[in-house]
Amino acid sequence: MTDVDAIDPSVPPSSAGCVDCEAAGGWWFHLRRCASCGHVGCCDSSPAQHATAHYKATGHPLVRSFEPGEEWFWDYSSDELYESGPELAPPASHPADQPAPGPTGRVPEDWARSLHR
Repeated sequence: MTDVDAIDPSVPPSSAGCVDCEAAGGWWFHLRRCASCGHVGCCDSSPAQHATAHYKATGHPLVRSFEPGEEWFWDYSSDELYESGPELAPPASHPADQPAPGPTGRVPEDWARSLHR
């Protein structure tokens, strides 16, 4: 991992779901957590792609998966995947009973048609 200065392991995640989707009443496929500030955003397969938008707005290059059982990091600045990295402040993922896609009640029946591939 080349940009370890971009990681603040003491910052907790900003939410259990995508902060921006929650504010807009939207939904997400999978979640990513900014390793710099804890912002939780939706992945690039999600309709709104808020995690990438956060990187573009802030320059924070590293995200960690915010999915249960996943520990990988992605570096937007180098387009590199890292299978592991430093531990971040808990929790390490959204609640295990929170569905993907989520949140419950806002995901359309034809949600798969809205995914970016």
